[in-house]
Amino acid sequence: MKASTLRVGMNLWPPFLFAGIHVARIAPDWRSARVELRMRPWNRNYVGTHFGGSLFAMTDPFWMLLLMHRLGRDYFVWDRSAAIEFVKPGRGTVSTSFLVDDAVLDGIHAATAGGDKYLHWFDNEVADASGEVVARVRKQVYVRRKPDRRPATDDAAGG
Repeated sequence: MKASTLRVGMNLWPPFLFAGIHVARIAPDWRSARVELRMRPWNRNYVGTHFGGSLFAMTDPFWMLLLMHRLGRDYFVWDRSAAIEFVKPGRGTVSTSFLVDDAVLDGIHAATAGGDKYLHWFDNEVADASGEVVARVRKQVYVRRKPDRRPATDDAAGG
C-alpha cells in the first residue's frame, strides 16, 4: 500500500475522523509522519480542553506502522506498551511528528539478527500551535524476525 493511500484511509477511519485526528503527512518512504488533533465540540473534555484519550489516540498506531513498512515483511512488529504524561491543557490544534531514522533501523536490525525479540521505546511530544508541549507519549514496540526468516540454529540442523 502506498503511504498516501493509507493517509487518506486513516483520515476517513471513523475513530480518527470523529475524534478530530487528522493525518497530515506520511512520507512516501515511510520514514516519517505528522498528525494533528483539531479541537471540535465533540472531542473536548468537561473543562473545554482536548480529551486525553484523543491526545493518546493521535499517537497510537504510527510507530508500529512506520516500522512495519521500513522493516518489511520479514518482521513481526507490535505495540507492546505505552504511557502518556499530560503536561498542560491542550487547546486549538495540537500536533506531533514521528521519525524513524537510520540509527534506529540499524539498531533494530542488529538486535534481531539472531532471531531475538527486541523492545524499543519511542518518545513523542504533542505540542500546541505556539510550540508548547501539551503531552509526552512513550510507546514500546516489539520487533522480531519471523520464524522462517531467522537464522538456522545448530539444533534445528540436527547438530
